[in-house]
Amino acid sequence: MKKIRVLIVDDSPTVCQLFEKGLSRASGIEVVGVAPDPFVARDMIVKDPPDVVTLDIEMPRMDGLTFLRKLMKHFPLPVVVVSTLAKEGGTKAIEALECGAVEVIEKNMGEDKVNDLMLELVRKVRSAAQAKVRRKAIGTQQKAAQASGPKPLAPLDASAGKQVLAIGASTGGTEALSRIFERLPANTPGTLVVQHMPAGFTAQMADRLDHQSAMTVREAQGGEYLEPGLALIAPGDHHIILRKAGHRFQVELRSGPRVSRHKPSVDVLFSTVAEAAGDSAVGVILTGMGRDGAAGLKKMHDAGAHTIAQDEESCVVYGMPREAVELGGVDEVLPLNRVAEKACKALAAVKV
Repeated sequence: MKKIRVLIVDDSPTVCQLFEKGLSRASGIEVVGVAPDPFVARDMIVKDPPDVVTLDIEMPRMDGLTFLRKLMKHFPLPVVVVSTLAKEGGTKAIEALECGAVEVIEKNMGEDKVNDLMLELVRKVRSAAQAKVRRKAIGTQQKAAQASGPKPLAPLDASAGKQVLAIGASTGGTEALSRIFERLPANTPGTLVVQHMPAGFTAQMADRLDHQSAMTVREAQGGEYLEPGLALIAPGDHHIILRKAGHRFQVELRSGPRVSRHKPSVDVLFSTVAEAAGDSAVGVILTGMGRDGAAGLKKMHDAGAHTIAQDEESCVVYGMPREAVELGGVDEVLPLNRVAEKACKALAAVKV
């Protein structure tokens, strides 16, 4: 089997040495170069393109975001961004995903965290190697495209308030969620989202979505009641649970082990939505590697919920949706640009 060829871009010799050693030990991965800054990286990429690039954001001569924008416009490759958890670093990491990076991990160099960091880096590199990347506009082109983008759909019927929208995503999911949330109307029924992302970055993602959407989007704190117009994002390192509380739905956060190799897990969300909301829910599974969410979506489908999977052509990685389709838990397979409209139509059709 062909090895995944990785280029490491980081100005820290210590980090480069650690990453090179850890990745080289992993089966099926080969480090083909180390670059201390984007200028060296550019020359190496032109001469011998790697399969995956790991990229630091804070670097001399040219920052990682500027390099990423140029790379995705002229020479698009799967990029895994390695960022600090500081607020500025977290915000830039989310911006990097919007610019075309396919994965992000926290650069935690604490003595007791290095092994976890390397395990996560190996997983993300393998995921990124399967990603389809496309050229991205930069600067004024990108802003103009966003400004002329689709507007929110018409509001749902005023009686819509007892329904639940549950969405799960992984690799490529931040861009997919952005495309969906910019279309959801302000009175969309209570919405819960699991996006595979490290703890600390989900708050910044929720803030970005809140600015893009007519809905109110927040990182879940636990204890909230679902209501129309409110979307809650599962925080990294916590499962998000839906339960019935009288005539309302309430959200809980739980720790505990990973489920389907993830925390938060889409399977956990979908399974509890199936139990609590039954046929009053709509489930959506988006781009991502692996099978997290497939079994949970099947439970929603079997409980009478309407279920939607993103199609292969519009996915960055057609892993999670494929698994859900093959398991028999999907009612509709749709391109990303039709998901919001169809989800709203299904929510409006729910009899409450």
